[in-house]
Amino acid sequence: MNKIVALIVAVVIVLFAASSMVFVVDPRHMAVVSARGDAAPTLAGPGLHVKLPPPLQTVTSVDARIQSLDAPDEDRYATSDKTDLLVNPIVKFRVSDPVKLVTETKGDVQSLPDRLALLTRGALGDAFAKYTLTDALAKQDAIATQARDGMQKGAASLGVDVVDVQFTRLDFPAAMADSVYKRMIAARQQVANQQRADGAAEADRIKADAAQQQQAVLADAYKQAQSIKGDGDGKAASIAADAYSRDPQFYQFYQSMQAYKNSFKPGDVMVVDSSNDFFRFMRGPDGAAAAAVQSSSGASTGARKH
Repeated sequence: MNKIVALIVAVVIVLFAASSMVFVVDPRHMAVVSARGDAAPTLAGPGLHVKLPPPLQTVTSVDARIQSLDAPDEDRYATSDKTDLLVNPIVKFRVSDPVKLVTETKGDVQSLPDRLALLTRGALGDAFAKYTLTDALAKQDAIATQARDGMQKGAASLGVDVVDVQFTRLDFPAAMADSVYKRMIAARQQVANQQRADGAAEADRIKADAAQQQQAVLADAYKQAQSIKGDGDGKAASIAADAYSRDPQFYQFYQSMQAYKNSFKPGDVMVVDSSNDFFRFMRGPDGAAAAAVQSSSGASTGARKH
């Protein structure tokens, strides 16, 4: 009976030892095998592996996926103009060197989130201190990028690569929110007034340029019109001279008719000397002299209405 019990105990011990020597790594993780003494840790990828039983060798599993560090509570960060902001960051990171992580944490990989949280607070504090309140609100992506770059060196010493930094909240403390909003409104109003003034100045400049161009166009058009008018007058004079040379009597008749038209208007009453040479075509179509006027009267008066 004692032999059976001893055999069972021996089998249990062998199974326990065998189970402690075999381990499986799933595709989402990497395993770091550490040995006692000064032996360097080794990295084991996904699959089935064999090791020495503890405490000769121990296995530390490390998640190789991209992970998130989400702070449960907001932190305060001061801008360059001494304004506090409440910020909730999310840090995306991936363990790029599991062996370095296990070595630096002495096997305590569960302390990694706390170490990254310290790096995050330091990097965000430095990033926000470079911006005023207005710029910090407008350039959140730039601040997040600077914080990520600021964390890279410290994270790399732990074998970690910081993938991204984002903000789930960026707000003011309740006690100072009202004063900050009023200051922001005043600043935006100042910018708006400056833009309106710049717009008005630009409008005046455009109007002045347009008026100057208008004057230049009108002057050029007047110059061209005078030139065209001069050419027309010259052609008209040439035509008139040609007509006069062909029939001088008809030309004189036509010119007299034009003079009558321009001189007399409907309803006008004029007292004139009918013997005047100006009215010769009224006495006959050929402009012949009218009958002699009695010298005793000295002058004759006539009234014509047109």
